[in-house]
Amino acid sequence: MSQQQDYYEVLKVERSATFEVIKKAYRKKAVKYHPDKNPGDKEAEDKFKKVAEAYEVLKDPDKRAAYDRYGHAAFANGGFGRAGQGGGFHDPFDLFREVFGGGAGGIFDGLFGGGGGRSNGPQSGADLQYNLEITLEEAAKGVEREIKYKRHVQCKACGGSGAKKGTQRSTCTTCHGRGQVQVSRGFFAMVQPCPDCRGTGSVAKEPCPDCHGEGLALEQTKVKVSVPPGVDTGVRLRSAGNGEAGKRGRGYGDLYIAIHVKDHELFERQGSDLFYVLPIKFTLATLGGTIEVPTLDGKAELKIPSGTPTGTVFRLRDKGMPQLRHKGRGDLLVRVEVEVPKKLSKEQRAALETFAKACGDEAAPLSESFLEKAKRFFS
Repeated sequence: MSQQQDYYEVLKVERSATFEVIKKAYRKKAVKYHPDKNPGDKEAEDKFKKVAEAYEVLKDPDKRAAYDRYGHAAFANGGFGRAGQGGGFHDPFDLFREVFGGGAGGIFDGLFGGGGGRSNGPQSGADLQYNLEITLEEAAKGVEREIKYKRHVQCKACGGSGAKKGTQRSTCTTCHGRGQVQVSRGFFAMVQPCPDCRGTGSVAKEPCPDCHGEGLALEQTKVKVSVPPGVDTGVRLRSAGNGEAGKRGRGYGDLYIAIHVKDHELFERQGSDLFYVLPIKFTLATLGGTIEVPTLDGKAELKIPSGTPTGTVFRLRDKGMPQLRHKGRGDLLVRVEVEVPKKLSKEQRAALETFAKACGDEAAPLSESFLEKAKRFFS
């Protein structure tokens, strides 16, 4: 089996490229290799499909992360789906319309004659996105939420046909069912959606009174969403078939749930690791001891060695966030900040002065190692 070409190499972009850079590269190559611009050129058609496949993976944060980690093996055995096998990849012409504002009336559909002969007829419904905000604790343990949103569904009165109950749609006499008409503009012959049937190829002589011939009705929908442990801001969950309904009885799009994890008052997250700053008394830093520290699972004991300086970082293994799609957890990193008292009682001041005399701090307030470095610097 021949080795598949690297997706970044296909689009000629760096692995660190932003989405906008990737999209720009795709636009350039998709126009260059579009079949309608290269009629009969099998090589150009194959390249058009390859750039579409590469863009389909690299535009999606989840698919791109999987590809960066595992390469093409991430999509083997039904992982994310494979092109041409009923998986997660779109038709290359649908991707082209998506990027160039295509579908009915897209500018490149007109210039290239409708995308390789594909009809501008009714397509499946549009995808929707719902922004879901959760807490860090919910992201760590996973959570199930019921969300409510409005979407267009098929009209119940006409079953989505747009025609009055008991009647049928008839073939459009303007475009003869093709959904497209050719319009001459100077030297150019443009293909556009039929103005009478709006690209559907059929008309309802007696429109449905409930939906006024649209075949759609706005409805509030409830969906239960299961958020897995380990999600982070930017993760999108897919709920198949819960998007908008397509016109004239076509299928539904998908619902994407975009996760946003709220900032935590104590923990700062970096990947699967958690960080926080722990203020400790200077007596504990000097003498050492054991204290209780908070974690997402409750309290844990942390041993502070004697003589611990401020800024020391302690690592508590497996006390961080679960790793999404992988076993194991990250760590909790605790950075200690030694607190210096701002106000002292007479007894406290007297005790510290006695301690300073015992340490010889009055005669040499700076450490010997620092003094030696300073002498070398100024000599």
